[in-house]
Amino acid sequence: MQFDKTVTARGQSFHLTGEVDPAFVKIADAFAENFAVEEEVGAATAVYVDGRKVADLWGGYRDSQFAKPWDKDTILCMMSVAKGISGITFNMMIDRGMVNPDQPVAKYWPEFAQNGKEGVLVRHVLDHTAGLPVVLDPLWPGAIFDCDAIVAALEKQAPMWTPGTVAAYHIHTQGNILGEIVRRLTGRRFRDVIQSELIGPLGGDYRIGNVFGADNARCAELLPTVAGTLLERRDSEPETLIAKGFTQHPKMPMPEILNGEGWRTAEIASANGHGTARSIARVYGAVSRGGSIDDVKLMSKSTIDAMITEQHNQVERMQQRPYHQGRGILLNTPVSVWMGPNARAFGHHGFGGSIGMGDPDAKIGFAYACNKLHTRGDNGPRARRIIEALYEVI
Repeated sequence: MQFDKTVTARGQSFHLTGEVDPAFVKIADAFAENFAVEEEVGAATAVYVDGRKVADLWGGYRDSQFAKPWDKDTILCMMSVAKGISGITFNMMIDRGMVNPDQPVAKYWPEFAQNGKEGVLVRHVLDHTAGLPVVLDPLWPGAIFDCDAIVAALEKQAPMWTPGTVAAYHIHTQGNILGEIVRRLTGRRFRDVIQSELIGPLGGDYRIGNVFGADNARCAELLPTVAGTLLERRDSEPETLIAKGFTQHPKMPMPEILNGEGWRTAEIASANGHGTARSIARVYGAVSRGGSIDDVKLMSKSTIDAMITEQHNQVERMQQRPYHQGRGILLNTPVSVWMGPNARAFGHHGFGGSIGMGDPDAKIGFAYACNKLHTRGDNGPRARRIIEALYEVI
């Protein structure tokens, strides 16, 4: 059924619309409640259950001036939600026998075996234990937008500790390393492989960077809060690991970076995926029901089972938070990223509150995207409210 509601809060009127199955109307109610009681500006959410889309909702505004309505085709950078999409694509390549997670990275990328990295396995990159969470070479301001320069720096860099022993969230570098493995295997950029092998076949609207022209015009503005977040630590605590993760960023305020041409167009496969919530929900909707949806087969159930098998449960060193870590995706970790009541739920959240997740036991694919980024380290109350409503009705 059609959903259409206007919420008035904080001196603004937020028009919300979309479609929801009548049996799942609690999802729409929760989505609206976020605008009433939280700091929501613009957002979208979508849900698949056993291959069927049961909710597709959007509303609010895509800019800080409350002037541009969030439309059906509005796209948004969902930050590290991209890690889940990249991880799923990489596991598809494992499923096809193109790469073995138990082999050294250097088998596929010989130059990587410099400075003690010959023992880094592909699985260490997938589970954030490769010892390369940051690029130690300061390079130049804005080098983050040059994927090949980052790859060249990582190729020469020594691991910060023995690979496979210590988890540290590879905030940007995971996508660079996985992407170079893919390029060596296929001769193609990782973002192009993600598009052709995962997003395109599912009819999705999502891309790593590559936001130009008309896509740029429909892209929502990210509204980050700097005070009290990891973004503040970039400048206030320069010797911390988290600050070093931003060394190659331009020397400008974070809102300008995240809404600038460089961020929207570069290949940063761990962080700058732009798209719609319905596209992410459809990906997880397919993976959560054995790897297929409609006539599209992504990967086998056995590969999915291996992907969501816990690799470790450590307090990672980048942000000092625990993660149940899968092979290229996160597993349900309530204190850091809550994905409902089922322990086997998996996916990836993004800085500020967005999330994509699947649940193989309930056959759920879920996504939530927001442009007003929160200050919390976990995935926060807004996504949680909608997820709770979903589990109440399935």
